[in-house]
Amino acid sequence: MTAPSPERARLADALRDLKTRTGLSLVGLAAKTAFSKSSWDRYLNGRTLPPREAVQDLCRLAGEREGRCLALWEIAEAEGSGRAGRPPDGTRTASPAPSLSPDPPSPSPSPSPSPSPEASPRPLPPSPSPPPPAAHRTATVAAVLASVCAVAVGSMAAVALLLPHRDGEPRSSLSPSPAPTAPRCQGAACEGKSPMHMKCGGSPTTLATHHTATGAWLELRYSEECGTSWARMWGTSIGDRIEMTASGHDEGGDNPRGPVLSAEVRNTVDADSYVYTPMTASRPGAVVRSCFRPTAGGEKECFDGSVPE
Repeated sequence: MTAPSPERARLADALRDLKTRTGLSLVGLAAKTAFSKSSWDRYLNGRTLPPREAVQDLCRLAGEREGRCLALWEIAEAEGSGRAGRPPDGTRTASPAPSLSPDPPSPSPSPSPSPSPEASPRPLPPSPSPPPPAAHRTATVAAVLASVCAVAVGSMAAVALLLPHRDGEPRSSLSPSPAPTAPRCQGAACEGKSPMHMKCGGSPTTLATHHTATGAWLELRYSEECGTSWARMWGTSIGDRIEMTASGHDEGGDNPRGPVLSAEVRNTVDADSYVYTPMTASRPGAVVRSCFRPTAGGEKECFDGSVPE
């Protein structure tokens, strides 16, 4: 099998990073887009150049702006079609390898000397013609994108913690890289909202972990930046349900534990990835509780975690 071109390989690397960010399997991507599981496998491994729409769909699912990856796609598409190394007059030339400083072409040959060299000195050769604009533009864009993607890969390191660990053990809760953008809410303003959509899930603390009798994993999470907590589950079955509450909402009142927030595994896409409850505001020292209700009719399982003071 022929190895993908460097341009297509760079695009495939970026697409794999976005897939990791979505938390979706190939089946999940196929369920949420117009492209099949086998097509996504070819796109993510660089064997086939994806359609522009596939790149846009993956950016949308990952919450990423389209500009960087679409520029990578345009470079790969131009190289594949041969347009990147074609001079303006339409004549075909070998496509130059992208570089920051492409070597100028050799000077045009000197014209034949005149019949009387003593009376008419040989003219100087003309100045070298500039490199083809398309090739120079491709090289410059590739260099800029390489530096941009280096920054993006660093910010995506935190996203690796959002994916299930398929050997059955949860991932480490060591502090990842800072989230690429600031949280969109804080405290009570986050109540009932998604931790992912509100950018509170970039560097959370794991308060407690629980392995259920059915084989599912549960975690209680807390974001100091947002002042909120939530629960998540993975390794689940369709119909499984998770609930969570936090103390300190109405101390001394009728509802000291606050609202019950829940989430359910609705389909195979959910079962292949993390499922999160909405967030609840949590003060330092609050006790957060989560309960798991399996669809198979097993016993309800609950566990607690404490927000650091």
